[in-house]
Amino acid sequence: MKKRHLPVLGVGPIYVFTIVIVTIVGVILSIKGVIPKDECNNLILRIYYIFLGFISIIIGIYLWYQAAISSKIDKNIVNNKLVTTGIYSYTRNPIYVSFMFICTGVLFFINNFYLMFLPILYYLFLTILVINTEEKWLTKKYGKKYIKYCDNVNRCFPIRKKNSK
Repeated sequence: MKKRHLPVLGVGPIYVFTIVIVTIVGVILSIKGVIPKDECNNLILRIYYIFLGFISIIIGIYLWYQAAISSKIDKNIVNNKLVTTGIYSYTRNPIYVSFMFICTGVLFFINNFYLMFLPILYYLFLTILVINTEEKWLTKKYGKKYIKYCDNVNRCFPIRKKNSK
């Protein structure tokens, strides 16, 4: 008898749908003038924001590819294997973080400072969502192995913690 596995998509559809819709609504409201457009008109800064938007989207696509395709995360979830290598050795939630980067990149392109609080909300939403769902599921399923993994790998930002190997 095969052990039951965790949901393959986790809370991803909830998180991704929410931040994509919020980003789209923010962009539309900004373009329509419903949200005041406090933009940077300095050409050098505007180019810099476009560059940041481009880099953010590229990072997001890279994280998503490494997490979803290279790590074969869906197959590993079905086989009840906790993935802690590759991109998962830098961030515990690279797929969710990839969409955060992509949505943030879009916000840089729109060039409205009033919308730049949204990435903070995306981060807070992700943190609250995974703490109250997936992290509990994974702790129950993998116990100390998952807790040790959490001690060494950040929830969101893809950087190694000081105490990791």
